[in-house]
Amino acid sequence: MINRPDTRSQRIKRHKRVRAKISGTPERPRLSVFRSETNIYAQIIDDVNGVTLASASSLEKDFKVDGTKSDAAKQVGANVAERAKAKGIETVVFDRGGYVYHGRVKALAEGAREGGLQF
Repeated sequence: MINRPDTRSQRIKRHKRVRAKISGTPERPRLSVFRSETNIYAQIIDDVNGVTLASASSLEKDFKVDGTKSDAAKQVGANVAERAKAKGIETVVFDRGGYVYHGRVKALAEGAREGGLQF
C-alpha cells in the first residue's frame, strides 16, 4: 500500500511556521490568503488589534468573472487592493497561508500588486 502524504496537515504546519515570523501591524497589515477547491478568499488583517480591515472573495454576490479560477483569483486580488486603498492602506505583508506561491495564490498577489498594494 502506498502512503500518500496528508497535504492539508502539511500546509497547516507550514502556515504555523510562517505565522510565528509574520505579523500584521496597523501600519503594515497582513494580506492573508485562503484557497478552497472552488473559491479563493483574501483578508487584510491587523494582528495587533485583531481586526479585519478589508476582505474580498470569489463568493461575493456582485463577483462575476468568466474564465479560469486563476482569473477569478486575480480579480479578488484587485478587489481587496481597491478596498484597502479606500481605507488608506498602501503596504502589506503577504501571507500565502502555507500554500505554494504558484497558480491561484500567485494570481491573487499579482492582482493585488496591479491594484496598487506594495509587498
